[in-house]
Amino acid sequence: MSAASRTPRNSATPRRAATLTVGAAVAALALTACASGGTSGGGNNTNFVTNSGGIATVKKGERHDAPDLTGKDLEGKQLDLADYKGKVVVLNVWGSWCPPCRAEAPNFVKVAKATEKQNVQFLGINTRDTSTSPAKEFEKSFDVTYPSYYDPTGKLLLKFEKGTLNPQAIPSTIIVDREGKIAARSLKPLSEESLRDMLDPVVAEK
Repeated sequence: MSAASRTPRNSATPRRAATLTVGAAVAALALTACASGGTSGGGNNTNFVTNSGGIATVKKGERHDAPDLTGKDLEGKQLDLADYKGKVVVLNVWGSWCPPCRAEAPNFVKVAKATEKQNVQFLGINTRDTSTSPAKEFEKSFDVTYPSYYDPTGKLLLKFEKGTLNPQAIPSTIIVDREGKIAARSLKPLSEESLRDMLDPVVAEK
């Protein structure tokens, strides 16, 4: 084989290695792309209860702290979960390539607008999109006005402690209470009613 014919194979090696590295990081999260459900992840005496609708909740006083989520949004601006402490935060894990994410997006937009005066903040975590362009198109299509972290390799998702109410599917939704603790989680796309059922009890807490 000539040196010229060997060059493409050799030049592809770093790219292949980079792809494998990114794939390993995402695989370590054990996410199922566009899955409609999953299991709780076990262990750590989390004391959470999952109802018939697949929403897992934890009583106040038994909740784990949400991780430190700091990164850039789709516009490249700094985004920090800690800035919203004192508010109830809805974290929605999504990808523009994910049909269930597209199905639930209008419900999130509607509930976000309905609860904005109740000290509720919606935040997205966009993952597995290889650039921000399709993610921005997604937000434009559904009139999403709240910000999203850009997390293409799932690094932010890996910050959630394994065995707690950590995201394990795309889409996943997590409710963080006013004290910065994880109160509820869903591992499947949500209707408007299901999202309100998940969110309203945390908003009502004193």
